[in-house]
Amino acid sequence: MSIRVINSVTVLGAGTMGSGIAAACASAGCKTNLLDISQELADRGKGNMLLGRAPMLDDPGAADLITTGNFDESLKLAAESDWICEAIVEDLEAKRSMFSRIESIRKDNSIVTTNTSGIPLHSICEGMSERFRKDVAVTHFFNPVKVMRLLEVVPSEDTEPDVIDSLAVFARNQLGKGVVYAKDTVNFIGNRIGCFWMLAGFHKGREARQNGVSVERIDALMSTALGIPSTGLYGLIDLVGLDVMHLVAANLDNNLPVDDTGRKYLAFPPEERAMYDSGQLGRKTGGGFYRMLKKDDGSRLKQMYDPASGGWSDAAGTSVDQDAAELMFNSDAEGKFVWNLISETLCYAADLVPEISNDIVNVDRAMRWGFNWKMGPFELLDCFGPNEVAERLQSEGRKVPNMLNVLRSSGQSTFYFGSGSQFLAVDGTQQDVPEE
Repeated sequence: MSIRVINSVTVLGAGTMGSGIAAACASAGCKTNLLDISQELADRGKGNMLLGRAPMLDDPGAADLITTGNFDESLKLAAESDWICEAIVEDLEAKRSMFSRIESIRKDNSIVTTNTSGIPLHSICEGMSERFRKDVAVTHFFNPVKVMRLLEVVPSEDTEPDVIDSLAVFARNQLGKGVVYAKDTVNFIGNRIGCFWMLAGFHKGREARQNGVSVERIDALMSTALGIPSTGLYGLIDLVGLDVMHLVAANLDNNLPVDDTGRKYLAFPPEERAMYDSGQLGRKTGGGFYRMLKKDDGSRLKQMYDPASGGWSDAAGTSVDQDAAELMFNSDAEGKFVWNLISETLCYAADLVPEISNDIVNVDRAMRWGFNWKMGPFELLDCFGPNEVAERLQSEGRKVPNMLNVLRSSGQSTFYFGSGSQFLAVDGTQQDVPEE
């Protein structure tokens, strides 16, 4: 395996993501340039690395490895960098323009990547030179960069294999990342499945609320019992923001295949649309599905929003005692909600292999490392019993997804074998799980 050594890095864009990437590279001992539209923005990005209870830089001395500058006067600094990582605004034309400027100055065999969270690489590279296309890839970090383990690495059809190998070695060994290999499709792996779960959750959650299941109870169900972080569904949406979810849906609308199941969930339900239109977006606006009030005695009170009535009530706190399998197959309103949303999400994931990834392992790792699920989609299917899930899908007249059909044809009963050391490949054979 041929490896291109990465000792010097230029990060384009000094926002939260760009600063996080630059801080990670400097912490790994790389000489790093951090550039933005203005010197002020670049300096602010560098300064932010030392702020907060968990600063991006554990060692303040690593800041000495970071040189700041602006795009007009300092872009030439990228000419000698081994790796140039673009992390500017999530806009196709802005990225294409920046790539054109970089291509005119970069050295031979330098690696160029974009940190886009969902714009297909082939769209960014369309019409660019062969020299550029063979050295370009996606490196999609998750925020905050210091904390989140996942790095999705995505080649184009023209990317040289040693580019991907070099990025993976550097990310694992120098940055401490868990590398997932994705294909050049919209939103890659983590956000393709994770955002589907959230957008479908709007609609399945609305059905559950109409059947008497509260917002708070929905979050308890979509939480630790299923191996999902305690923020649950609506808590995560509050953290992300309805404005961001609206942008995610718009990007998916522009880029999803016309027959993709996700299309039926892109439009917000009426209640969520009303929240979006009124500016009730989540934590960033002081409240979304939840809000925190400060009482006269200084304590804080958590309240829950009822999208149907438009009213607020105190969050009482609720817990779930059943395990994942019990939740999935309960026949009451809560069980139906869990089945409806989780089965829809798992079926979606099982139909996306090999479209978004060559194997199930990368899909499971993306959801574990990027969304902090304890189990990825195929690990969850093994927990529930893949054949039992397939039988219920058939009984409901629903389509059995591709990988469940592969499993049944193989004669196996689970996707992983040998205490997790082997997995079911798309051709029905057993393969060794690659090292993390």
